[in-house]
Order: sequence, then C-alpha cells, then structure tokens
Amino acid sequence: MTAPLPHLSPATPLADPHSRVFAEDVLAGLRAPRKHLAAKYFYDRQGSALFEAITRLPEYYPTRTEFGILERDGPAIAAEVAPGSALVELGSGSTQKVRRLLPHLRDLAAYVPVDVSEEFLRSEAEDLRADFPHLRVEPVAADFTQPFALPEDLAGLPRAGFFPGSTIGNFEPQAAAALLRHVAATFGAGARLIVGVDLVKDKAVLDAAYDDAAGVTAAFNLNLLTRINREIGADFDLDAFAHQAFFDPDHSRIEMHLVSRRAQTVTVAGIPIAFASGETIHTENSYKYTVESFRALARSAGWEGRAVWTDPDRFFSVHALGLTSIRRH
Repeated sequence: MTAPLPHLSPATPLADPHSRVFAEDVLAGLRAPRKHLAAKYFYDRQGSALFEAITRLPEYYPTRTEFGILERDGPAIAAEVAPGSALVELGSGSTQKVRRLLPHLRDLAAYVPVDVSEEFLRSEAEDLRADFPHLRVEPVAADFTQPFALPEDLAGLPRAGFFPGSTIGNFEPQAAAALLRHVAATFGAGARLIVGVDLVKDKAVLDAAYDDAAGVTAAFNLNLLTRINREIGADFDLDAFAHQAFFDPDHSRIEMHLVSRRAQTVTVAGIPIAFASGETIHTENSYKYTVESFRALARSAGWEGRAVWTDPDRFFSVHALGLTSIRRH
C-alpha cells in the first residue's frame, strides 16, 4: 500500500494554478507503485521543438509517411468531409499536416485548431490565415481530452474532426475509446473524423523510430525532467537518467522510459522521491494497430469505418470514420 499523496501547501512557490496542477500530476505519478508521467507534459517550447526535429529523422517514418498519404490521397480524404463543414483539428500543433489537406477542402466553412499551447496556437493560426486568406480560422485554446466548447458562431454547421499523427496511439485502448466517445458527444450526430493510425510492423523498424542514432528522442524524453526542474522546483540530475524505448508485442505498443542509473533521491516541489538503481519512469506508450483492430475500437465508440488509406509498405494508415451513434459509456 502506498503512502497518501502529499498535497502541496498553499505556500509552495508555484507561479500559477497550471503549475500546481502540473506538480500534483507529477507527484501522483512519481509516488505510484510503478512511476509514470503523463506524455502530454512533453510539449513545452523546447519539447515541441525537439519533437519537430524527431519528425525529420531518417528512422522516424510516421510523419513523412502520413504526409505522403495526405498528399497522394488528399482529394479522396477531403471528399469524406461534407461541404460547408467546420474542420476541428484536435491537438493541432504546427498545422503542417492540415496544410496538405486544406487545398482539397475548397468548400470548408471554417478551420478550428484546438491545442493547449495558446501562444503557439495563436501564432500558427496567424500564419495559416496569411497562407489561406479566404479561410476562416477560429483557434480554441483547450485540452481536447476534456470538455471544450466550439465557437458559438459555428453552431449548426456540419462537424468534421482531424486527428493526425497517430496521437490516438498514446492513449490506452480503453482511454482511446473513451476519447472517441468524447469527440462524438462534442461534434454531434452526423460528424466525420479523419484520424491517423500507426500500424503494426517489424519490431526493428519500431524500435529504431523511438531510439534514434542521433539521440534526439532521448533528448526529448529527458527534457521532461528539465521542465519539471524549471517549473515546479525539482532537482533531477539529467546525467543520472537514461532514455529507453522498445516495442512490447504482447501489448502491441512502444514503451518509453527514463531509467535511473543509480540509487538516488530527487526532490520535487519540496517532497523527496526515492529511486532504486535501474528503476524507471514510464513516460509514454504508443499503441500500434492493424486496420481491423482500429476499426473495431472505433466501432465500440459509435464510429463506423468508412474508408482507409495506407502507404505502399502499410506502415501507416489514415481512416475516415462516420458517427453512427453517441455512446456515453
């Protein structure tokens, strides 16, 4: 049985309520029987820059493969979006993928990027308006995994979601189904969803994609500790932790960890956290699906598989889903 989670004192010097939530989440994860941290916290400014660098690595196939599908099959994918729709991108980030789809969406009523990083979101929206001057762009700063409101002036428009990058794979399967139900409830009857899904493939290809020779993914993983040090007053020694990533075929997922190189105690927001030598912090999962297993997952959440596109090697897939029912549980 674990000790009760210590609540942060009101006197703990954290800059804002978001930092306090971050600290509570970090402490909850680090005091769990198996230490873990939420992957959503990777993406501070430096983490986002490192991830963009990862997408350009020779080992990291998902981004360029998905780009290729969107460019080659863009007209067919766009045809799944009803004319006059509001296209809502979940976790929009750099908008590089939607830029490959927008030229084929000539009857789009509005584009709504949703992302937690408000400063980056607004900057990307301005750039997009400059490049697509006739496109109505209405950014929403929100965590798309939580209830959020779409702009009121878009009420009554058909809704279509865009969820590229295989981000769905970062969720446990039950949580992924819950997210799809949440999206269904947010978008409403008749909605469509275009979603990128990474596929099961040779283990060596998967392992290399998440443990590149240049060490960029290692830097991305370790940057999470840098963020914790900076934002909530921890004293992680980055040299005392190592990046680890591997494909677990039993769970059909990549796991990423930070491994303690020695027995040590780290202080986080004034609270000591002990590590044994070799103990890990589980920082990310990335589930890999077959076309059939993802369609079954979507079906369990009320979405029907309408079409799917893959690259010639079947490394990656883009699915068009249609909402058949709204399931709350």
